Amino acid sequence: MAGQAPPDALIDAQKSLEYWNSVDATPNGMLGGFGSVSRVDLVGSRVFIAKLKLPGTPATLAKPRVADCGAGIGRITKGFLSKLNSGRVCVDIVEPVKKFTDQASVNLKEEIDDGRVGEIYNVGLENWIPEEGAYWVIWNQWCLGHLQDQQLVDYLERCKVGIVPGGVIVIKENIAPDPDDIYDEADSSVMRTDPKLRTLIKQAGLWVVRTEVQRGLPKQLYQVRSYALKPF
Repeated sequence: MAGQAPPDALIDAQKSLEYWNSVDATPNGMLGGFGSVSRVDLVGSRVFIAKLKLPGTPATLAKPRVADCGAGIGRITKGFLSKLNSGRVCVDIVEPVKKFTDQASVNLKEEIDDGRVGEIYNVGLENWIPEEGAYWVIWNQWCLGHLQDQQLVDYLERCKVGIVPGGVIVIKENIAPDPDDIYDEADSSVMRTDPKLRTLIKQAGLWVVRTEVQRGLPKQLYQVRSYALKPF
């Protein structure tokens, strides 16, 4: 509608933090009451990344680093990312909500003790600067809707610098039906359409090397789509 602010302009980081601080630090809390989808989600992610056939893992990166961004309580790290490369991996956690990183430290004690989890960064994605050429995989799931459009482009540009040659950035998010993005007042986030997300990805100097819809989710949920991104 003419004169109306775009949905991403309504995003309020403080309101988002207040919402997530009110949520239980449990899988059910992380998944909006749909904790039962965790298993099918993790299986879908494992299959998706296996299809990417990421190069050079054991030979050039004996213990590659992975970033779990918007990691919450570490559900994805524990169930999937820490098991990549036959468990020869070190996952860094990036999450702005302290009670979630505190819980992640408990949930991931075994992985921390054996070196499969490294740094835990208690910081928002808009302020996280990945080390140059550090990461084999940067995984972003159900978190990028808290960034305004330009923040997302800037963030992806930093991630592009943060991956090793041959590395990949993965986005896994709810997708709004065309034609418009949808603002969620409850957690002050935006669900983007597929064309919008692809436009922002391209603006960041990345291209989609593979994309798939997550299968097996309840019909009442929005479509969830994974995107594997590499630099032009």
